[in-house]
Amino acid sequence: MGKEVDLGLRKFIKELGCMAAGTAVLSSMPWLNSCTPDKLKEVRRERKARVALIGTGSRGCYHLVNLRGIGHAEVVALCDIYPENLARAREMFPRATPYADYRKLLEDKNIDGVIIATPLGTHARITLDSLSAGKHVFCEKAMALTMDECKAVYDAYVRQGKALYYCMQRMYDEKYIKGFSLIASGELGEVVGMRCHWFRNADWRRPVPSPELERQINWRLYRESSGGLMTELASHQLEVCTLVTGKMPVEVSGFGDIIYWKDGREVYDSCSLVYRFSDGRLINYQTLISNKFNGMEDQILCSRGTVDLSKGVYYLEDDHTVNGMRQLLNQIRDGIFAAVPVAGPSWRPEVKGEYVPHAILESPVSVNGGQNMTGVENDGSLEILSAFCQSCITGAKAPNLVEEAYCSTMLCLLGNEAMEKREVTAFPDRYRIPYMKF
Repeated sequence: MGKEVDLGLRKFIKELGCMAAGTAVLSSMPWLNSCTPDKLKEVRRERKARVALIGTGSRGCYHLVNLRGIGHAEVVALCDIYPENLARAREMFPRATPYADYRKLLEDKNIDGVIIATPLGTHARITLDSLSAGKHVFCEKAMALTMDECKAVYDAYVRQGKALYYCMQRMYDEKYIKGFSLIASGELGEVVGMRCHWFRNADWRRPVPSPELERQINWRLYRESSGGLMTELASHQLEVCTLVTGKMPVEVSGFGDIIYWKDGREVYDSCSLVYRFSDGRLINYQTLISNKFNGMEDQILCSRGTVDLSKGVYYLEDDHTVNGMRQLLNQIRDGIFAAVPVAGPSWRPEVKGEYVPHAILESPVSVNGGQNMTGVENDGSLEILSAFCQSCITGAKAPNLVEEAYCSTMLCLLGNEAMEKREVTAFPDRYRIPYMKF
């Protein structure tokens, strides 16, 4: 498939750059500067990026589907230790060389970059080996299973000249990009807080053909290979919070438990945490996988409005677009309540009003309800993968991308530590990097 299918973002970025203050917006999101139609034209004059996929499970095959629509990419190798998954991937790309050992794959000098979609516990080792082999790297979130591993990967990235991407797709999602710029403009006032949640109702378990494959296939359920809901889900949402504030929280507290899926898993199926910044602002974060009613939301609370980035809408505290009849009814209601005496003085209830949603983008947006376990269309996954393939050709790094992945992963791991200790846990000084502001 030679047709480019990620032109939408490229045109959007070009239009954004032509807007008033567009240059300032793009300078605050420098990883987007390569995502323009002009940059794509430059890449098309070069050869295709020769990429290999390590890990051909559900998410890996999701990337393969997207790679079919990236005209400047060529899949030349596939790797998996599970033969059934590898065979399925080979049906999609029969000309790609198959491998059972990723270290053998890394010996191939014709491979420009590798895409890592393996269990979290293997991310750091495969990333470090790939960088050492001179490959550009695209890795699924989160960065690593431990803080020490994260720091080792970050240090290797700084030392070596290769591009490194983590699949933090919200940074390439149009509704998030425009939402970031709206918040940064100050039109909605100051950011005063953040509320993020992700609710599902599923056991997170996959069928196992034989018992000895349990930990290999259901790796998300065991601490030796997984950071649980925090690294799998919260990593995306906490990254949004640090982006809009430009800061890192200084401490976190919270609770985590296995309250419903008591099936031998070791990671929590329920997490509730509060991250605190040095100026007192909070991130309230909750995730649960035994009730899906609330779905997923990334809410940024500002003094004059609220932005729900996940749905591509914002709400105003004082909304003058409310129609006249509703205003009249509200005035009557407020007049009645204001006249009710309570303990002497007049009492006015502080209740939630009726908020009108305003679209962040003029064009229709794709909303992720949070229930899909593999990936959804138009969430930025295609665009960030395309940008990586572009870097495999040009050698250019994506500014701030690794640093943001490092920050969000560290916050997830710190949250897990706080829940385990059941105490307020401060961010350790030894893991600070120059990019961080507190």
